[in-house]
Amino acid sequence: MFDIGMSEIGLIGVVALVVLGPEKLPRVARTAGNLLGRAQRYLAEVKAEVNRQMDLEELRNVKASLESAAQDMKKSVADNVAEVQGSFDDAWKEATAGLNGAAEPSMADGFSSASLPSPDYPTKKRKKLSGNTVPQWYRRQARVRTQALSGAARMARYRVKR
Repeated sequence: MFDIGMSEIGLIGVVALVVLGPEKLPRVARTAGNLLGRAQRYLAEVKAEVNRQMDLEELRNVKASLESAAQDMKKSVADNVAEVQGSFDDAWKEATAGLNGAAEPSMADGFSSASLPSPDYPTKKRKKLSGNTVPQWYRRQARVRTQALSGAARMARYRVKR
């Protein structure tokens, strides 16, 4: 920063003591220290903000390069899929070209595939559960009440016998 030695700082202190006096010098020194601290904090914040902006710009550049690479990859994959799909379609047309006009081949048993019934299995209906989804054995084990007691019955059941 500034090239100030100990002799210059001492000279500034003596001049400040003579000009301000011993009563105002501590207050002025505190104020000057406070202002110097604020200036240092402000410079640190500005420096951090500049660093954040530089990092943000680098991240934007990386993001743009990754997006372009992803687009290139997507295009190449789409081209490869289209090429494979075209060759598969050509092979399928070639393989099924003779089957379009011919009769259906029969199976070894003498049954043709058209004469076999399609499997039509009945769907299994699920038993509808009643409101109680907790099994009775669990209720008994956990001592869950299955029936409500009236107030008089509760009093009679839990009355302390003397």
